[in-house]
Amino acid sequence: MSRNFSTPKKDGIFLKKRLGQNLLTDKNIIKKIINSITFDKNDTVLEIGPGLGAITLEMSLKVKKIVCVEKDKDMAEELKKKVGDNVEIINANALDFIKDNHLKKYRVVANIPYYITSPIIRGLLESKNYPEDIYLMIQKEVGQRICAKPGDMSLLSVSVQYYATPKILFNVSKNSFFPSPKVDSVFIQLKPKKVPQNDDFLKLVKMGFSHPRKKLTNNLENKEVVENWLKKNNMSAGERAENLTLGQWEDLFNLMKKP
Repeated sequence: MSRNFSTPKKDGIFLKKRLGQNLLTDKNIIKKIINSITFDKNDTVLEIGPGLGAITLEMSLKVKKIVCVEKDKDMAEELKKKVGDNVEIINANALDFIKDNHLKKYRVVANIPYYITSPIIRGLLESKNYPEDIYLMIQKEVGQRICAKPGDMSLLSVSVQYYATPKILFNVSKNSFFPSPKVDSVFIQLKPKKVPQNDDFLKLVKMGFSHPRKKLTNNLENKEVVENWLKKNNMSAGERAENLTLGQWEDLFNLMKKP
């Protein structure tokens, strides 16, 4: 098979655009990531998308064990040459690994392709074996949507905030990566809450955001119940889903599920 030699290359490895590979190369940002996480020498870390180990090698000096899940076989093989005995490299699809993950008491650090951000977050937070905390490098716009406040809420922000407390730790310029992506990033922390999976609740929220510019009463069933709830809470009859807090969504869900 012929190779397009205009493809970016790093440490002898051709980067694959289809996998959304943008390697973090800024040493100052790598240091900032390490310093923003309070590691313990007994920690087990699941690293998703380690690439060529820019973060892996620094973390390996601070924790007991790192399990790296890397989809690119070439990168996985190259990384194996660099790491010590406390780093395990698994060549696999991260979404598949998360479904069958049997790690105990672990943390997550990930620099993931933008196109699988939502599935990765959902997989981790909805897992019965969810991590203690999650640190992600994601697209800046997505990070801002996840951390949104009432007035700018979306299905994504409510869904994530139901399962975890999100916080943007710092911004990361697109120039910190090779090759440089088209947009800037943020490094974000998610602290999972001890809540059960609730598909019915998320179904209600999804329905509420089905037509974001429409009134809540037009998106949800039981219009009379919703109207009475809005009135009881001194909210406008024309209220839209983006203005509700997580607590208000939970209150509305509990009301609507009553027989």
